[in-house]
Amino acid sequence: MSSRRLRARLPYLLVLATVGLLTGVGTAQAASGPGCQKGEFCLWSTNDYGGEISRTDLRTANPGECIPLPEGFAGASFANLMTRDVTVYQDDECSTEGDFVTYPGGGTFVPDAPFLVRGIQIWE
Repeated sequence: MSSRRLRARLPYLLVLATVGLLTGVGTAQAASGPGCQKGEFCLWSTNDYGGEISRTDLRTANPGECIPLPEGFAGASFANLMTRDVTVYQDDECSTEGDFVTYPGGGTFVPDAPFLVRGIQIWE
């Protein structure tokens, strides 16, 4: 390709490169869930990280204790960006009579929880 042709196409190539970069950033943000930061456990009220969000971190929660979600809130999707494992419970009192599952820390993403989450427990 001649340098004249390359110069003529350069603006188009720059636009394509910019679009590619912007698209990649959007994908990375969606994968981490909107608004959830490192060190947090985040629950969303609807699948695929939508609706209301409830955030928990070690500033607001004690490891080993049952943490009921706010009255009337149930999580349908969540992300564990803490360094600790977190158990999610179907029951707001963290009863093992209902469903419960433990998810590892460090970046676990669940866009469609197996049940509505009403309580959590952070492990040491």
